[in-house]
Amino acid sequence: MPRLNDDMEFGKIGGANGFGFSGVRTEHLGATEYTLVTIAIDVTGSVGGFEAELLRCLKTAVDACKKSPRSDNLLLRVILFSTVFSNGVDELHGFKPLADIDPQKEYGQLRTGGGTPLRDACYSAIGAMNAYGKKLSDDDFGVNAIAFIITDGDDNASAATENMIKQEIVQAVSGEILESMISVLIGINAAAYKNELEQFQQNVGITQYIDAGDATAGKLARLADFVSRSIASQSQAMGTGGPSQNISATI
Repeated sequence: MPRLNDDMEFGKIGGANGFGFSGVRTEHLGATEYTLVTIAIDVTGSVGGFEAELLRCLKTAVDACKKSPRSDNLLLRVILFSTVFSNGVDELHGFKPLADIDPQKEYGQLRTGGGTPLRDACYSAIGAMNAYGKKLSDDDFGVNAIAFIITDGDDNASAATENMIKQEIVQAVSGEILESMISVLIGINAAAYKNELEQFQQNVGITQYIDAGDATAGKLARLADFVSRSIASQSQAMGTGGPSQNISATI
């Protein structure tokens, strides 16, 4: 990974052009094992109207994770996706310790617009965990991972193919790099696309699809609770050789 700055480095994902990520340099890490966490958020035009609640959901989930007994073993990456971004994805921040993240200051207003590069978001989310996980594994850290991709619609503009995502997921769950990996596709306000999102989840091998229903404040609060509890559970599963049990999603 070439040097990006004193604390973070930049890496490429798979063999695709234009897909990259950043992560804290491993010499700055103090624990022996980490759970990589990626949260990918749809900020396309159709999200307009509930973007403030979605931002509050993100902040609540990250604040809850910071209170976890395993918070020192979590490295979080947050990405936004929309066709307004180059290659469909904008990295809000790369993999870094929760202690270095202040969600109240760091996560500003979400600006919505553009189409839905859902496949690009999934490829970036899973691919970056594989690439950065290999860096950690090569440096003798234990590592597992969990990703959440939150969308209100089906893909309509991606460069990445389903097969590219599938290959990254096969690699992620093989145990060769990551001890285990869980991926969760979450539909919010996405009832009209339920069949398409379920088919996509099955086609590429995403662990679980959850229809979170309408984008109400109550449901997004429960979604934040689900995300933080799932992250804690996957982190606690480190060393067992497998993923955590699915957390019941009562959203």
